[in-house]
Amino acid sequence: MTTSDTDTAYRHRQDPWVSASEADWSREVPRTWWDPSRKLIRSIRRYQALSEKGGVWAKAHRKWWVIVHRFWSIITQSEIDLTAQIGGGLILPHPTGIVIHPDVIIGPNCLIFHHVTIGRTANAQRVATIGGHVDIGAGAAILGPITVSDHVLIGANAVVTHDVPARHVAFGIPAKVRPRDDMYTEKK
Repeated sequence: MTTSDTDTAYRHRQDPWVSASEADWSREVPRTWWDPSRKLIRSIRRYQALSEKGGVWAKAHRKWWVIVHRFWSIITQSEIDLTAQIGGGLILPHPTGIVIHPDVIIGPNCLIFHHVTIGRTANAQRVATIGGHVDIGAGAAILGPITVSDHVLIGANAVVTHDVPARHVAFGIPAKVRPRDDMYTEKK
């Protein structure tokens, strides 16, 4: 992780006015030639953009981005499907060991640390929906057909199996949900 990654993650966590609806695409631009998390995200974005187009040229380029995605998936040891619905502005400061189910929907401007699992339980057919500007701490697990609303903090190693309302914190095993006391309700 570069110093700029650390600075971006810190600023993201400290700014209560990061949008939960408007993606900040500049956060996904690779900063150096070796930027595994952003290059993994870029491979997903490029594949999805080409999937919307038809023709032989687009099909050939999709195959290229599949190879690039596999390379960065091996480097980061992460499993994020090429068809995952991920909002813009995603930051993965430490992309190691992240597992995201292909059917998960993630809102814009989220922050996901290492060893996070977002998936389903054995009995559930649906998976989680993550709102905008959600910070997910290292080792957290978000399991089942739940909704995590906007501007939520999920603590490290939390196991979230129930809905989390907007502007709340989830922590512990199983996760306890409490209101955030650092979040303003209206921008002034």
